[in-house]
Amino acid sequence: MSYEYRKMTSEEREAVLRLRRARGYPLHNPPHPLREAGSYLITAATFEHQHILTTNERRTDLEARVLEQCREKDVQIFAWIILPNHYHLLVGVEALAPVTKSIKQLHGKTAREWNLADGKTGQRKVWCRYTDRKIRDQQHFYRALNYVHYNPVKHGYVDSVYAWPWSSVHNYLEHQGRDWLREKWATYKPDYMGKDWDED
Repeated sequence: MSYEYRKMTSEEREAVLRLRRARGYPLHNPPHPLREAGSYLITAATFEHQHILTTNERRTDLEARVLEQCREKDVQIFAWIILPNHYHLLVGVEALAPVTKSIKQLHGKTAREWNLADGKTGQRKVWCRYTDRKIRDQQHFYRALNYVHYNPVKHGYVDSVYAWPWSSVHNYLEHQGRDWLREKWATYKPDYMGKDWDED
């Protein structure tokens, strides 16, 4: 929220703070009221969507580490995408809090490593935005799955979902086949998903 908050007028900021107070949320931290078992679409983005994961090696390393963190927490990983300035995970969990904590720790480690490697120690904030959205039903699940896989096309990195290496779409292509993926796309298009919270 901090990126949007800094763009608001003082009146808009006051309105947001009043609403958060009324709902009992922390005034400046994103609320996460739904923490129970279920499926979630998790999104994490770099500060002001800076392109910090600019190399193949860095994206490959983050992909491996995010997936390993999930496996260590016995998280079911349904889909993922790693992009130069954000990533998405579609996961099934028994409890969300341990996953959130693990991701936060990974963000701290990678921020230190990348700032050191890029000569930005003490000068650059790396991670900023984090959201977790509970999946409501089967339609929502498959729309989220398609949204995750379509993300590199949406942001203009490639023309085909199959051209982006850091994606679970290749697992689905191997195990479910292209016809299955096409059928799911035709039935569950993501449409407006990501509006206002997944923009460069």
